[in-house]
Amino acid sequence: QVQLAESGGGLVQAGGSLRLSCAASGRPSSTYNMGWFRQAPGKEREFVVVSKWSDGLTYYADSVKGRFLISRDDAKNTMYLQMNSLKAEDTAVYYCAADRFWTFNNWSTGGYGLSYWGQGTQVTVSS
Repeated sequence: QVQLAESGGGLVQAGGSLRLSCAASGRPSSTYNMGWFRQAPGKEREFVVVSKWSDGLTYYADSVKGRFLISRDDAKNTMYLQMNSLKAEDTAVYYCAADRFWTFNNWSTGGYGLSYWGQGTQVTVSS
């Protein structure tokens, strides 16, 4: 079992930055694929980014490429999402997720089937 806890959300003006954290406990995060999703009011949950543990590859949604950066500190069992140049459309609840096994479709299609989820952290970008 892995428990995930997000932090770092808040209110920021458009163009600003935030860094989200996802702390993992229960099992070492170093052997888990970990990533972020978000869900805006009235919308489906959408994929943001994932980091594969086996080879370190990362995949970003087109909407955040060049603005968001995922990183991991496996010694601290923590994953981060640095979000820059934030836009109003980035407003959402952000969730971290983890799974021991890699199936890209599980990540790219809303995360259904992934094993572990955090409780979410609200990010609000004012325009």
